[in-house]
Amino acid sequence: MNIFTVGLIQPLTNGLILFYKVLGQNMGLAIIGFSLFLRVILNPLTAPYMNSMKKIKEVEPLVNKLKNKYGSDKKALMAAQTELYKQKGINPGAGCLPYILQIVILISLFTVFTKALSVNGDAMTKLNELLYKPLKFSQEQTINTGFLYLDVRKPDVFNVPGLPFPIPGPILILAGLLQFFSAKMTSPLVKKEEQLAKKTKGQADDMATAMQSSMIYTFPAMTILFGIKFPSGLALYWLLFSIFQIYQQYKTSGWGGLTPLINRVGLLKSKT
Repeated sequence: MNIFTVGLIQPLTNGLILFYKVLGQNMGLAIIGFSLFLRVILNPLTAPYMNSMKKIKEVEPLVNKLKNKYGSDKKALMAAQTELYKQKGINPGAGCLPYILQIVILISLFTVFTKALSVNGDAMTKLNELLYKPLKFSQEQTINTGFLYLDVRKPDVFNVPGLPFPIPGPILILAGLLQFFSAKMTSPLVKKEEQLAKKTKGQADDMATAMQSSMIYTFPAMTILFGIKFPSGLALYWLLFSIFQIYQQYKTSGWGGLTPLINRVGLLKSKT
């Protein structure tokens, strides 16, 4: 086994199988339980990111004053904004950490599902090679990979006759939507009246917005496009991870960039 396997893939495989055996030998429930567990142990690593996003929101009025002060002088604005963030102890780059962590774990879980829980080949032998002795299966045992309408080893898609491509299933679509909401919440909220007061064009002048604006659409699109080929167990993991990321973000800094949508929905409800 290589270092990557021993250092990450093997512990993840054993953790997943431990939850599988504890939770009634149902791989879907195991993924849910293991996702919650991973969220808890990764929380100390994502907390600095959440605090950074909260501080960025708090200094928004100061950033807008800088924009008014420097106008179209982008170089001076960038220097002043960098100095402001430095004084306030803000690291805009911290916003990338949760996504990097998710990608690393996702790649590792992809390896677990495609190799250890493969539909083809001697899956049990491959799985036992990764498991610690107390968790090993006998060659006669089989793993229950069914959950709701899914086989967690196979993609969450529907093949419609006549269509040249598969249709994403409900869990995959929901995972993509929640990833979009999560990314949208982290984008700085700029009120309409503040937008009118700005003299600089576009969001590129705002470092925090520039660093995260591409993530708002890129990660959800990747979730769905890649999920069409990936095991649905990964989509289930991504769905659970996104739910708790949204919850944590809401507790830290409110609805963020989703505030206009939330207000609009609330207004529609009040009229009905």
